Amino acid sequence: MAPRPSAGCEVVCVASWNADLVSHIDRPLGRGETLMASAFAISPGGKGSNAAVAAARQGARVALIARIGQDDFGRMGLALWQAEGIDSRHVVQAEGESSGVAQILVYADGDNSIAVCPGAGAGLSAQHVEAARDILRDCRVVMASCEVPLAATERAFQIARAAGAFTLLNPAPALPLPDDLLALTDLLTPNESEVRLLAGMAADAPLQVAAQALLARGVAAVLVTLGADGCVLYQKGQAPQALAGRRMAVLDTIGAGDTFTGALAAALARGDDLPQAMACANAAAALSVTGRGAIGGMPDLAQVRALMAQVSA
Repeated sequence: MAPRPSAGCEVVCVASWNADLVSHIDRPLGRGETLMASAFAISPGGKGSNAAVAAARQGARVALIARIGQDDFGRMGLALWQAEGIDSRHVVQAEGESSGVAQILVYADGDNSIAVCPGAGAGLSAQHVEAARDILRDCRVVMASCEVPLAATERAFQIARAAGAFTLLNPAPALPLPDDLLALTDLLTPNESEVRLLAGMAADAPLQVAAQALLARGVAAVLVTLGADGCVLYQKGQAPQALAGRRMAVLDTIGAGDTFTGALAAALARGDDLPQAMACANAAAALSVTGRGAIGGMPDLAQVRALMAQVSA
């Protein structure tokens, strides 16, 4: 499905918001082990918020549907979205509740481990989505992740699909997805472990077999992200389309997948086809690992185009 024209917000994100509590240590912790951290920071996070920022930096007009706490971390989110030009009219501040928090350990090689407590975001419901029906009916792309309740995502996709919008689901953290939601999904973007888990297959199952199983359950297209190795697109009745990754100087990989999702949504909203959009997303994600934190390395559209021109020259 090609995204249709929109006079309002082009991309709507059914969004999670977390404050990221980031510690840098040499290596993963063993059970019961304590290590001294070399650095600590509190920074903006949440897969939905991160993807929304990435889309906005790629030039898309972005709006959020979210639920946050009336606390300092919630106010951090509101300030971020205002600074990034993101419409937060449909962000609900829940009285007496805490905002989501992600505890992140970053290792010396740039990789990371994350534990997320969704806080007020766990209360995001189909009713909150209904209250934002106006922006869902007028957008080009609706995106979500599995950090928000599936009922909210499913209702958003129903409204968006009925109005002709494109639906994009990043199924992370991976959990079993109902066929009704998969059938409403134009593009699913799992990583290589998530695609196998979602398909109910072993960890060593061929990617293509897992992707085809999800296509058979109703997803229109599956775009598997492979980290530094790039990504591969699977569509019904078509040969897989692989795109190589780019080797970059990695500071940390926090938010790389969210940057990919947001850049993908922005490109689709501009009218790019799937192969063009995945090329933009691939470049944006590569650039994102050269900065620190979930949004510290997120590029703008000019940076992405410069990298793509450099590689193709």
